[in-house]
Amino acid sequence: MRTLPLSLVVITRNEAPTIARCLDSVPFAAEKLVVDSGSEDDTVAIAQAHGARVVYNPWPGFGAQRNFASAQCTHDWILALDADEYLSAGLVAELEARLPTLMDSAAAAAYLRRRTIYMGAPMRWYRPAVGEKLARLYHRGRARWSDARVHETLVFAGAAPTLRQPFEHANNPTLVHKQLKVLRYAELKCLDWRDRHRGVRMWQAPWVFVLAFLKDYLVRLAWLDGWRGFIIAWTAANYALYKRLRYYEMVHNPDSVGAAARALEQHAIEP
Repeated sequence: MRTLPLSLVVITRNEAPTIARCLDSVPFAAEKLVVDSGSEDDTVAIAQAHGARVVYNPWPGFGAQRNFASAQCTHDWILALDADEYLSAGLVAELEARLPTLMDSAAAAAYLRRRTIYMGAPMRWYRPAVGEKLARLYHRGRARWSDARVHETLVFAGAAPTLRQPFEHANNPTLVHKQLKVLRYAELKCLDWRDRHRGVRMWQAPWVFVLAFLKDYLVRLAWLDGWRGFIIAWTAANYALYKRLRYYEMVHNPDSVGAAARALEQHAIEP
């Protein structure tokens, strides 16, 4: 398969079980770049063995890390994947056919569709897990990531095409991993709220869990995926509530920020 002047970028920390699959799924990328924030497992060695150049950068938050990674690339066109994501064979073929034209155009970015594998099988009905549109292919001179610590977005102007074939997301191998991610993401989100001096809004707490659960379970069709749908809706609602409870604590007890960071670090979770 021919290579194209495109950089695959993956940001990592302790991703040894999944990084090889991610890197190997993009055979046409002329460059594979891994930006690691201090893995304590074999992530770096595995990435290098699978053709990646590895750069170390201390963890600054998701948006800042992605922008740092963009600046390290050899090529202007970039495909950003997480270590637990990988391209399907259909998307590889579609990208190989469409990338030359896209890269010669004035477009800033393109949307890819993500399909989620949850508890060992693809979700079939839950809308955020079936064909979710994400801007992951972009020209670094025409697009940049927001500076959010978590839930960062690609910021660009103009229309962007959407590719049809999906890429795969092997989401959270266990519920233990999911709960640890909830703690990590909530901490980052709360720090962003603190920096913006957002109000605490604890009056929302009694309603947040119920409304978030009903939105995912009914409106987003999680109920059609059976018990897996119930579980994914429950964990989403739990995250929506927990981050508000944690923000209340953060505002009323600022010393908890350092204590929480140390606790997360003990579990190898970036703060």
